[in-house]
Amino acid sequence: MHWKGPSLWARLSIRGFAWLYNIDLAEAEKSYDQYPSIGEFFVRRLKAGIRPVGTGWAVHPADSKITQAAAIDNGTLIQAKGLTYKLKDFTQDPDCDKKWAGGFFMTYYLCPTDYHRVHSPVDGNITDVRYMPGELWPVNEWSTTNVPDLFSVNERVLVEIETDLGPVGVVFVGATNVGHIVLSFDERIRGNQKGPHIFEHKHYSPEIPVHKGSELGMFRMGSTVVMLYPPSFRQKFEGHMNLGPSVRVNADLIKNP
Repeated sequence: MHWKGPSLWARLSIRGFAWLYNIDLAEAEKSYDQYPSIGEFFVRRLKAGIRPVGTGWAVHPADSKITQAAAIDNGTLIQAKGLTYKLKDFTQDPDCDKKWAGGFFMTYYLCPTDYHRVHSPVDGNITDVRYMPGELWPVNEWSTTNVPDLFSVNERVLVEIETDLGPVGVVFVGATNVGHIVLSFDERIRGNQKGPHIFEHKHYSPEIPVHKGSELGMFRMGSTVVMLYPPSFRQKFEGHMNLGPSVRVNADLIKNP
């Protein structure tokens, strides 16, 4: 009788990786010995109900660490102390100032041991996706404090969601060792592909309904998500947000009154 499941090496590697980085195997959708490789374990789903969806207007999109959170003033976002980058360069959207200038942004860093799927922080309709080819610099602390315009030069995918407060942007930022950025609702758009890398803008008609807490996509290793919120969000919720530093996907972003 031949063993057709994951190899002994894969099972031992996953078990050792989980032990080394204190990953709770009980949260995974499947038993660790059902994943054929560490790569597949990286993008594991969680058991239903492990990350209940918060009741506020917005929730956090990923298990991660919040490294920056501030107003988008003068079309500029903060990368690290002393380093900024331009909203227009980052989004490659000619209408970005109308949507997000004067709004609020948050940077979420996913380390390689985090749950790697990204969920919608809001209820709304997906209207547009922009794929922007670029470099694959690491997005660790050294890079964010030393590489100018890091998030604007790295590969990224912007998912735009129309809400009752205006457009919300979810930006997946690629990095070294990120196998792919994959969107759950449109797998034709993928990051880090072989062949020519060209800018792509896709407008959805009809729009794609999305619910707070539903899966948007995944990284095949750790990376960064940057959230863009419109001025109406900032006016309503600034000073009333749960900003970590470490947060769980689907946990309330907005503090209960």
